[in-house]
Amino acid sequence: MAASADKTDESKETTTPAEPVDDLVSTHHTIDVAGGELSYTATTGRVVLREEVHTDGKFDGFKPKAEVFVTSYVADAEPGTTRPVTFAFNGGPGSSSVWLHLGLLGPRRVVSGDAGDLAPPPYGLADNPETLLAHSDLVFIDPVSTGYSRAVEGGTPGDFHGYKRDIESIAEVIRLWTTRNGRWMSPKYLAGESYGTLRAAALAEHLQSRYGLYPNGLLLISSVLDLGTVRFTDGNDQPYALYLPTYAAIAHHHGKHGDRPLREVLDEAEEFAAKDYPWALARGARLSDEERADVVRRVAALAGLSEDYVERANLRIEHIRFFTELLRDRRQTVGRMDGRFTGWEPDAAGEHFTDDPSISGILGAYAASINHYLREELDYTNDLPYEMISSKVQPWSYKEFEGASVSVVDKLGAAMQANPHLRLHVGCGYTDGATPYFAAEHVLARLPIPAELRENIDVRYYPAGHMMYVHEPSRLEQSAHLAEFVNARP
Repeated sequence: MAASADKTDESKETTTPAEPVDDLVSTHHTIDVAGGELSYTATTGRVVLREEVHTDGKFDGFKPKAEVFVTSYVADAEPGTTRPVTFAFNGGPGSSSVWLHLGLLGPRRVVSGDAGDLAPPPYGLADNPETLLAHSDLVFIDPVSTGYSRAVEGGTPGDFHGYKRDIESIAEVIRLWTTRNGRWMSPKYLAGESYGTLRAAALAEHLQSRYGLYPNGLLLISSVLDLGTVRFTDGNDQPYALYLPTYAAIAHHHGKHGDRPLREVLDEAEEFAAKDYPWALARGARLSDEERADVVRRVAALAGLSEDYVERANLRIEHIRFFTELLRDRRQTVGRMDGRFTGWEPDAAGEHFTDDPSISGILGAYAASINHYLREELDYTNDLPYEMISSKVQPWSYKEFEGASVSVVDKLGAAMQANPHLRLHVGCGYTDGATPYFAAEHVLARLPIPAELRENIDVRYYPAGHMMYVHEPSRLEQSAHLAEFVNARP
């Protein structure tokens, strides 16, 4: 029996995970753009992210922590030419970069259709002659646990699921790519969407203070730099006012304002949301009956709701309740990401919708396209699921903001003060119910920067939602605005 036991012990083997390596693949392509035929190299795959480790005050090596999925597009330029490079990512937290990649910036784009005219499966891909690649090289980054990005085998994914570690890991990817590709002397831009705008603002400050890497500009698409402006939490009345112009825009799209011009409706909503509405919410029980009735009437008219509903909601219209209530008489809901989209709920008396039709309407098209495109056109193979929107990053850690609103306004202000050449392009969708445009205006007006730096801020508006580029006229206009911004560098 003893001999048998010894034999069993000897058969046990201790294995350690294999050292991860980059698995990048490059392919060559051409596309017709406004300036003629553009040749470019696409490189896609996972880059091993390593970190310096110190134990008991001693250097313990440069150890792999994550494998981050990156897709880059570099134009075949003349020798000596220094093109700009734009680093792009989406938000969530938990979103891959697929939306900006195949929706707006990249050389290929999804054919998804739009609100009221969605394309059927299996969808399609088309060349994107308006690609920003015509003006800047592009690098799309999927944060850890999104896309094909993962912590290394034996690693802890949760280490990257939080504000600070997310900033640090994305910054390291940018530093690595810039260094390995000899692009320290190239103009550099950071493009973020949604939470990606908060990430981009914090990244600008971190890249400058940590590495001395100074960006030329930030492309903030569907901007949210202070989460307190969009979170309906107890005691925080700010979002109710900042969302009202968006409610008015969505109500206008669905015919609740008759033949009034959109701009006229928005002017009225913005003036009320900036002055009388916040005052009324702050007054509470001190409002007279006449004052309260006037506020009820004005909110109801602007938001396209009944006065009875506004009264019962205590003058405060939470956004998911609005999306569920606006078209209740038609047994329809409207989208959060884009209020132009409509859906149907089996329980027409429900308080909150169970599905965002503006996400479910386009999700299939983007999923089919990215999974086909990476494997069949860019020659990258991986059997992992491509995580477009991952719930695995939740709960996201904001421990750095304990007891305070999650805001990077101070970080962005510091970055612009240290780097007065840093310019901002801010793209806003009128029917965006996730990051309302009036909240973005509110935050930008409060940036702690000297008056002369306000000339560095360029704000553009589109008659669509969060991913305004699913609306073809907006996509074309937005692409032109981004090209203008990148080309306007000093």
